[in-house]
Amino acid sequence: MSDALLPLLIAIPLLAAIFPLLLGLRFDRAGWPVAMATSLIVAGLAGRLAWAVSPASSGPQQFVHDLAGYPAPYGIELVGDGLSAILVVLISVVAVAVLISARTTGPDSNAFYSGLLLLTGGLLGMALTGDLFNLFVFLEIVGLVSYALIASSDDGRAAYGALKYLFLGTTGASLYLIGVGYALVATGTLNMGDMATELAAVGYSDPLVQAAFGFMLIGFMLKIAIFPLHTWQPDAYTYAPDTVSAFISALVSTTAAYALIRIAYDVFTVEFFAANPLITDAVLLVASISIVVGSLLALLQTDLKRVFAYSSVAQFGMILAAIGLQSETALFGAIIHLVGHGLMKATLFMGAGVLSSAYGAQTVADYAGLAKRAPITSGMMAVAGLALVGIPPSVGTLGKWFIALGAVEEGSWGVAAVIFISTLLTLTYIGRLLEALYFTQPAATDDDTGVAGDADGGSIVADGGDTEGSTAGDGITAIATERIVVVVVLAISTVALFGAADPLAAMLDPVFGRFFQ
Repeated sequence: MSDALLPLLIAIPLLAAIFPLLLGLRFDRAGWPVAMATSLIVAGLAGRLAWAVSPASSGPQQFVHDLAGYPAPYGIELVGDGLSAILVVLISVVAVAVLISARTTGPDSNAFYSGLLLLTGGLLGMALTGDLFNLFVFLEIVGLVSYALIASSDDGRAAYGALKYLFLGTTGASLYLIGVGYALVATGTLNMGDMATELAAVGYSDPLVQAAFGFMLIGFMLKIAIFPLHTWQPDAYTYAPDTVSAFISALVSTTAAYALIRIAYDVFTVEFFAANPLITDAVLLVASISIVVGSLLALLQTDLKRVFAYSSVAQFGMILAAIGLQSETALFGAIIHLVGHGLMKATLFMGAGVLSSAYGAQTVADYAGLAKRAPITSGMMAVAGLALVGIPPSVGTLGKWFIALGAVEEGSWGVAAVIFISTLLTLTYIGRLLEALYFTQPAATDDDTGVAGDADGGSIVADGGDTEGSTAGDGITAIATERIVVVVVLAISTVALFGAADPLAAMLDPVFGRFFQ
């Protein structure tokens, strides 16, 4: 494989983002075909990268591309290895899934699809860059496009959520950039690999190095939405269009968490944590608080999208805890959990979007009896919800298990206990959703079955319909079949990945060999 694949993965969606706007001057609905064709190409290239760095390919397990031919440390590097390939595949898969759903849900403007392509390119840039300032550039692309996409909803509250996200997201990016500036002053380089060498020479106890890590950490905690820096996330996820909620909940914070893993282990390395135990303890404390408080806040919500938003605060707290544990086992669990969380949240938000479109369901109480009316979507949401709890067989089980096991191996019994408590709380609020879906009768029914009837006395099932937006009867809106298919495929993937531990471990083995050498 040529290393030119790395810049192509980034350049193709960024350049293609121009065409929905250009073609839109003549064609009203040019955006979706352009975005889908581009995303399918990116997905193919992502699969090619994953194969190339896998042990099965018998080739080099890391590819490096020097942009414009300028080598590091003066030029910008793009790096593709097992870890970045896993994230690139996740980004491309979710992008295709969201676009399939967006064909009938919208927003339907060409500008919207340009935004989705820009966001995809920015996320891929974050996944593949080997330069800290270049990471900031892509972080800003992701942030600016996310603000605009969230505000694209007709709901005026979306503009409020986007504005809050803009203020806090910009603050996070600025803090990260300050940290990069301190690191540059300390080492004289921005290349990740070169900076790791220079930091070791400067000394991990140097106040400038400590300040650099501190600013970067807090900046990314804002971007990831770690308690108490999470306040932008609930409004952003709740009031954004359903398509945007699914996309950003699955990928934006996930990619930021990936970037923090890169910085912590590729740049500062485990020796930094060993030399600064107070920083390690602070990371674990904040992560533990985020896990518990995020779960409690999710339990207190009535709006389902807010439940899922606060759930992410807890789930990313587990990722942060794994980073602070300095354990290969825990970090492996964190990476699995990143992938699993992206798929689970995409499934849950898309499923919620389906039931909201069909029945206007927003709160948990609105879901009463919907399993009878929409059995497929309800069943897939149940599968993803149980995976979020960590019920086997699911990818959620693997992630939590390895993080907790790593905590036990490192003697951090408090972290392991916190994960267990969070799992019980997650079971409680997911159980409340399942109770509403399967065991609660709707407030108003046409008969004692609790199922709304159609004009012929039969039952209306919104799981599948030929025309999105058509009225099926009794205020129920038919849902395009592809939206149901996407939810089914994503939900099944959360179960299928339960058996992916060994292949993922094989892909990550060279990366972990570098992290924990």
